[in-house]
Amino acid sequence: MSISAKAEAVLALHRFGMGPRPGSIAAVGTDPRGALIAELDRPLALSAAVSLPTSAKAYRTVADANARRTARAKQAQQQAKKQQMAATPIAAGDQGQAQAQPQGYSQEKDAAEMAAKQAADAVPDPGRPIYLQEAKLRTEAALAADIGFAERLVWFWSNHFCVSANRIQSMSGAYEREAVRANALGRFVDLLLAVEGHPAMLFYLDNLGSMGANSIAGINRSSGLNENFAREIMELHTLGVRTGYTQDDVISFANVLTGWTLVPPGADPQHGGEFTFNPRLHEPGGQIVLGKRYEQEDAEQGRAVLRDLAAHPATATHVATKLARHFVADEPPPALVEQMAKTFRDTEGDLKQVAISMVSSDEAWRGPPSKLKRPGEWVVGMVRATGITVVDPTRFTGGQELLGEALWRPSAPKGYPDDEASWIDGIGRRLDVANNFAERITGMADPQVIIEDVFTSQIAPEVKQAVGRAESRQQALALLFMSADFQRR
Repeated sequence: MSISAKAEAVLALHRFGMGPRPGSIAAVGTDPRGALIAELDRPLALSAAVSLPTSAKAYRTVADANARRTARAKQAQQQAKKQQMAATPIAAGDQGQAQAQPQGYSQEKDAAEMAAKQAADAVPDPGRPIYLQEAKLRTEAALAADIGFAERLVWFWSNHFCVSANRIQSMSGAYEREAVRANALGRFVDLLLAVEGHPAMLFYLDNLGSMGANSIAGINRSSGLNENFAREIMELHTLGVRTGYTQDDVISFANVLTGWTLVPPGADPQHGGEFTFNPRLHEPGGQIVLGKRYEQEDAEQGRAVLRDLAAHPATATHVATKLARHFVADEPPPALVEQMAKTFRDTEGDLKQVAISMVSSDEAWRGPPSKLKRPGEWVVGMVRATGITVVDPTRFTGGQELLGEALWRPSAPKGYPDDEASWIDGIGRRLDVANNFAERITGMADPQVIIEDVFTSQIAPEVKQAVGRAESRQQALALLFMSADFQRR
């Protein structure tokens, strides 16, 4: 393989994949574009996921644990109060009636509350272990991938249609598997319908209790409409900002989406946590969204609007821009964006074809590897270079949080940003992580082997020189991991 072919293979692995790992440059061969496209034909399902609960099952498991925790706390508090009453002397001349405020009352109250807390804490929280199992499966899939282009697409779409584990920890990983991973290489409309109808998204964007003013529930309870879900779908998930929709469109769409909720786990132990359409919450009658009237009376009304949003020209441009920005450059070439948007429109949102259009374009390869990787990509790339394929999810997610990109925990519905300005201030924290990782793997990873065998010497001369002059293997590894060859794509 020529030097230029090796350099293009390295660029393919960094820009579109998860970074070089042992043997990956040879696997890419002399046709990196073809290798990237070929990877999209391989299954995206995670075979080990059969051991993990569905999102609804995970939700029920946590809800059941919370119910047991509450029940045990009440039992412990009641038992403590009975013991206190039995030990409290009856005041003279006050037959059958305890003193109103016996001495030590506040201490006894505190003791009852402490007993309740201890009883509740004795019931383990299953949400955290589920989250860590999902994180481990996802991370190890990225480490084991030959190139990682398909995994990067899953990560991209998961961030585009983000939810937050801070609000719905039990479902966050399963949501990505069920709604995103299953549709990341299919049609955009199918992906859109899957994510917007997923209970995790409905929970995250506050749609569970949204009700129309003229719905049965709205009239009886005088509750209100929540516009969050509709607004974020239009602004973030489909059309993009300033694309012609109005506040009236948001309100109408929010009314369309009333009734999209989930089955309460306490009401149905078999199907709790699953999507359901509740007609008692739904605003009756037709609604006008973007100039079109939708007359359906059930969940199909919302699905009809989503289908039209998926087919809107503004959605094609919005999606193409975000994809090109994520993979290629903070300011992607306009010609590349237009080519990808055209492919989106021509194929009715075939996401695999849009991805192929991107990597087939010369515009996607011309720029130097100057785009700063997000923390998650950098960490995975660093670990991949060592050949490690098994991770401790507690340590891994802790490192992600330290770097400001906690897994499935973005601070807002727009997800994590993809521009350098948002991440450049965190380079110092990356050095801490690189040093810590280098210290732990010093005995199993040789920086010279990584340079020569993993990167086939496609590393900047000044980096090779710095690594060669390092005072220790740990320092050499840290210098290598912090180099532009690892940090940029």
